[in-house]
Amino acid sequence: MSLIEKAVERLDKLKQAGVEVPDVAARKTSGPAGPDPKVPASDASAAPAREATAIMPKAGRDSEGGVESGESRSSRPAEPSAEPALRSDRQGSKYVEIDLDRLAAIGMVTPDHPRSPVAEEYRLIKRPVLSNAQGGGASVVEDGNLIMVTSSLPGEGKSFTTINLAISMAMELDYTVLLVDADVSKPSILNILGMEPTQGLMDVLVNPETELSDVLLRTNIEKLTILPAGMAQSNATELLASESMNRLLDEMSSRYRDRVIVFDSPPLLVTTEARALASHMGQIIMVVEANRTTQSVVYQALATIERCPIKMMLLNKAEEGHASGYGYGYGYGYGYGYGQSSEGAGRAEAA
Repeated sequence: MSLIEKAVERLDKLKQAGVEVPDVAARKTSGPAGPDPKVPASDASAAPAREATAIMPKAGRDSEGGVESGESRSSRPAEPSAEPALRSDRQGSKYVEIDLDRLAAIGMVTPDHPRSPVAEEYRLIKRPVLSNAQGGGASVVEDGNLIMVTSSLPGEGKSFTTINLAISMAMELDYTVLLVDADVSKPSILNILGMEPTQGLMDVLVNPETELSDVLLRTNIEKLTILPAGMAQSNATELLASESMNRLLDEMSSRYRDRVIVFDSPPLLVTTEARALASHMGQIIMVVEANRTTQSVVYQALATIERCPIKMMLLNKAEEGHASGYGYGYGYGYGYGYGQSSEGAGRAEAA
């Protein structure tokens, strides 16, 4: 009989005799387990970490397209699935993207096409306007940086002109431009630019708690900011002629010395709102549609804005070659000039 068999037999006899025998095998297995000598310490400690990692969400993409690092996505704030058309930029201002390719396709001025025929025309148009705005004209013009674009009747192209003029001015090195949709009854600036309606001028005038900075729209044209018309108001004429409007204009025109403010106004002979707005302006550009608007209508419209010191005329939709050496596929041409008649009303002159 081997020694092991003799030891087992002895233990059995002790148990039968009522002697308590400690369970050595149980004590060995119940204690803390040491590291398996066959497994390296680094691998033994890595096993629980691998198990914990398996239950975390997989790494995704950050907002700029890079792989997220370190922390799991579950510990980070949720990000929007898509950027809205209207959002805030780093300065906290509202920001909108203008589709410049779309504007160029419909024959408008864009910074991406600075040598297009229409861009060259507006270079000629804006030069005396900017000169007056900075006091470089024949005489100093009070509020020369407040410029209103209007027409006698609807459909003559004033909004088209306003946007092109504003963008052309924003392409200058020394100016910033605020484009204001002041045609508050039938606003069209945002629609032409491919944007949805939003708060604007009327909301600031009606609600004292609405700040101008709350409604301004910064754009991807670096020096162009837009002030929409805002919600329609039944007393729009009174609001535009109010002291609140005076204070707002002072704020807009004096905050930045290099700022030029271009207003898209209602037609002069359709509403009284344009006349109320004109009383604040330093310069007025009146768009006249070629071969449609009669001379008597032009003089009638000019008579409503006699108090404005500078009145200019812009001939729009001229036949090819009439006012410009360029031929436009979309049928627009431009003539430009300004002056004063003996009665004080503006007079169109050949460009």
